[in-house]
Amino acid sequence: NPSHNSTILLPALSPSPKVRGTHPDCSIVLHFQKREAECLERIRSESQTPGQEGCPTEWDGVSCWPALPLGQSRAVACPDILHVFKKSKGLIQRNCTERGWSVPSPPYHSACQLETPGSDNDTEATARHFVTMKVLYTCGYSTSLAALLLAIGIFSCFRKLHCTRNSIHVHFFTSFVLRGTAVFIKDGVLFSDESIDHCTMSTVTCKAAIAFFQYSVLANFCWLLVEGLYLQTLLLLTFTCDRSYTCGYVLLGWGVPMVTVGVWVLTRLQYDNHGCWDDYSSPYWWVIKAPILLAIFVNFLIFLNITRMLAQKIRCPDLSKTHKQQYLRLTKSTLLLIPLFGVHYVVFALFPEHVGVDARLYFELVLGSYQGFLVALLYCFLNGEVQAEIRRNWGKWQRSMESNVFNLATQDFTA
Repeated sequence: NPSHNSTILLPALSPSPKVRGTHPDCSIVLHFQKREAECLERIRSESQTPGQEGCPTEWDGVSCWPALPLGQSRAVACPDILHVFKKSKGLIQRNCTERGWSVPSPPYHSACQLETPGSDNDTEATARHFVTMKVLYTCGYSTSLAALLLAIGIFSCFRKLHCTRNSIHVHFFTSFVLRGTAVFIKDGVLFSDESIDHCTMSTVTCKAAIAFFQYSVLANFCWLLVEGLYLQTLLLLTFTCDRSYTCGYVLLGWGVPMVTVGVWVLTRLQYDNHGCWDDYSSPYWWVIKAPILLAIFVNFLIFLNITRMLAQKIRCPDLSKTHKQQYLRLTKSTLLLIPLFGVHYVVFALFPEHVGVDARLYFELVLGSYQGFLVALLYCFLNGEVQAEIRRNWGKWQRSMESNVFNLATQDFTA
């Protein structure tokens, strides 16, 4: 009975928490979907050839049984899938009888030793773990969004802060805002309804949310690269601000991600249009991953080069004390900007997606959610130029208020 055999997967899949874009159990679901599609395609091709006797090809929910003449038997091996079956060398046999295929013998759960799910306590603990993680990264992205929007407002309102350097910072802040917003949109689309299986969801809204998320992540990494390139340009040009590079920076920060995600969307539509496009095991994921890794490693090289240039300038005997202090401040800032350059992602880039999943989740979701706040803090709130401009405008506003109060009091007295 196909419906009976397919239910043996439910214990392994039921504890899967629904707070992440791609849970490892989704790969199991997609694996069986792919095998089923291949089997159904085989059944359709055989149905076009009439006159076959015996038992036709059948999908029983776990394995595909090829057509077999009457009176013969066939054996298949256990599916080689981690976290579902303990054994992959066990054999299940079925006979072709006059009444059709016989019941699998021995049953899958006996021959393959079905992995038993954790206890109720373990399941509850896992659920609490992921709920806690979601609360933490929600708070992180909310804090970052508030800080980034305030920083963008500060750079936009004060005219004296308008320059190429701060313009790049605003674009950088905007990429973080898009990334945080995309996370909330993705969570809302994928996990708003607990009754919907996000592994098999395949709607236009879902795919659009994932595409927007991938664009915001890629744009964020590209603007990280722009910040690194610009800092190196400042050192090479002896702190002169060259506006001729601005258009190139904008094309790199927003244009490259747009083209890359466009190619990825067209590729998925043409060759791999299943699910919600959040399956990172797909080979087409490299269309997105390759530019991200390239940006990370280039930024890492830029960081090493900047450190070398600063060390040379600081050791220069002809350098004045004022300039040496300026370079020392820049060195400290550069060391603080290591996480902003994405150097830490190099560690994760060297390992496959399934290695160190818990550590990766904590770093990318929880700690990564506060990255935007750190960016706003370093580039805006702790920026001496910004602080001086705020103090100047605050003093100007106070003097204006005092003048208005004095004028009102004088008018009342003369009246």
